[in-house]
Order: sequence, then C-alpha cells, then structure tokens
Amino acid sequence: MAKEFTFRGKTIKELKELDTREFAKFLKSRQRRAVLRQFDTIENFVAKCKKMERIGKPIRTHLRHLVIVPKMVDSTIHIYNGKEYVRIIIVPEMLGHRLGEFSVTRSKVQHGSPGIGATRSSASLSVK
Repeated sequence: MAKEFTFRGKTIKELKELDTREFAKFLKSRQRRAVLRQFDTIENFVAKCKKMERIGKPIRTHLRHLVIVPKMVDSTIHIYNGKEYVRIIIVPEMLGHRLGEFSVTRSKVQHGSPGIGATRSSASLSVK
C-alpha cells in the first residue's frame, strides 16, 4: 500500500483546508516571506486557476516567481520559459517550490558541423 503524502506532518486534505497565510507557517523562511508578500497575487492566481478549470481552458502564465500552495495541487498549468509554454501538472511534492523551477529556460546546446573559417585547416579551402 502506498504511503500517504504529508507535508510537515499534515495531509494534503488538511493543507487544502488551510488559508494561504496559515500554510505559510509550514514553509521555510524564504518561501514564507515570499508567500506573505505576494499574498494577493497568489490568491488572484488561484482564483483564476479555479475559474479556468471550470471553463475548461488551459491556465497559461508568465508568473514564474509564485510559490506553489496547496490550493494549486492537481492543477495543470502552462508556464512560460521564454520561448514556449511548458505544461506542468502540480503534485503535492511541489509544495513550497516556485513555478519557474519546473519550466527550464535553458536547453542543451546541440552543435552542428563547424562552418567555413572555424578552424585553421578550413581557412585554405575554397568557398565553392
């Protein structure tokens, strides 16, 4: 049988019933300060998420700095990484992290073959 998820001794059901400010007490100091300072932004975003889920539209956002709170769990959010929207499903293990941590902005560099003049030996080759 799978072990039930707990966050600082609270189940996800208990956490969802808490107010965002009450949940902030269970976070580490940096995240707690961010949640308390961005309280209005987080509450507006959660309300927008619930509204968009009822309508059936995807939730798209540029707000990479928002801390994930229990009310966002089980939501599907598309987070902008500077080029495209990355689809993320919020799971309980993500609580306390920021949205931007799950939408990587840098991709692996894929080098092609070197161009003309890239090496000393290719400098003597004809351009044709």
